[in-house]
Amino acid sequence: MRRRASLVWYALARGLVEVVCRLVWRVEIRGRDQLPRSGPYVIAPVHRSNIDTLLAGCLTRRRIRFMGKDSLWKYKWSGALFSSLGGFPVHRGSPDRDALRRAEEAVKGGEPVVLFPEGTRQSGPTLHPLFEGAAFVAARTGVPLVPVGIGGSEWAMPKGSRRMSPVKVVMVVGRPIPPPERAEGARLPRRAVAEMTERLGRELQALFDEALTAAGRPTADPDRA
Repeated sequence: MRRRASLVWYALARGLVEVVCRLVWRVEIRGRDQLPRSGPYVIAPVHRSNIDTLLAGCLTRRRIRFMGKDSLWKYKWSGALFSSLGGFPVHRGSPDRDALRRAEEAVKGGEPVVLFPEGTRQSGPTLHPLFEGAAFVAARTGVPLVPVGIGGSEWAMPKGSRRMSPVKVVMVVGRPIPPPERAEGARLPRRAVAEMTERLGRELQALFDEALTAAGRPTADPDRA
C-alpha cells in the first residue's frame, strides 16, 4: 500500500513537472523510443543546469531514481520531499560509495536511475572529463547505459543563477550502450568500465551537439579545434 501511494504521488508530481517544462521551455524529446521498454537501465545525461533532473523526469512515465547534492537533505522537510520523488543524497567532490550502492539497489529493484557522468553542473558545449560512476553501476548490475544530450538548459537556468528563462530546450536520447559481458560471479574488470566510459563520452558529445543545434545554440568550442 505504501509503495502504491508513493508511485501515485510520483506520477502526480512528474505530470506537473512535465507540464511546466513543456510550457516554460517548450521541451522537445528526440529518440524517446531508444529507451528500453521494460527493465532497469542507467540514464546518463549531460549536466548544465539545476533543471536537468526535472528534464530527465520527462523522458519516461516510469519512476526514475536520481542522485542529488546532499545539501538538499539539510532540512527534514526537503529531504522527505526529494526522497519521495526518488532522490537520494550524494557527497560531491569525492567518490561516494554509499550513493553508488543506493544507485545499484535502485537498479536491482527494477527502476531506471539517472547518474550525471560529469558529476556536478558544468558549462560550455564540450563535455568535461567523465567520472566512471554511471558506467560502473550499469556494468556491475548488467543493465544498459543510455546517453542523453540536453541542449538549452544552460540558458534556461545557468549555473549559479536562481532565475529561469523561457528558452527552447531539446533532449536527444541515444542508443543504449550494452553492459560488458562477463561470467556469472566473475569480477568486473576495471578496464571494461573505463572502455564503457570512453564510449559514453564519444556518443554523449555527439548527442549534445545535436541537441544544442536543435535548440538553436552554438556547438563550436575553440578548445575542441
